[in-house]
Amino acid sequence: MNKVILMGRLTRDPEVRYSQGENPLAIARYTLAVDRRQARNNNGDEQTADFINCVAFGRTGEFAERYLHKGTKIVVTGRIQTGSYTNREGNRVFTTDVIVGKA
Repeated sequence: MNKVILMGRLTRDPEVRYSQGENPLAIARYTLAVDRRQARNNNGDEQTADFINCVAFGRTGEFAERYLHKGTKIVVTGRIQTGSYTNREGNRVFTTDVIVGKA
């Protein structure tokens, strides 16, 4: 089973593009800052964050375009998807994204 549930704040406004063709599909990309606590030498907790790349398609992408803005706290559910591509320098780059789905 591949299911992810995250709660965090958007680091910037979603970047939304539309696919080409007869029925354009919204594709929204954004990054969530998800808090992570780490113990620190018995003096308390130090708070850090993980930055998770998210991609939303279709109506979910349109929703992100309309209602989500930098700093908005949201909960998303989805699945992890990995991939790779070759950049301009010829190096292979590996990616990990959360594909946001309906709850």
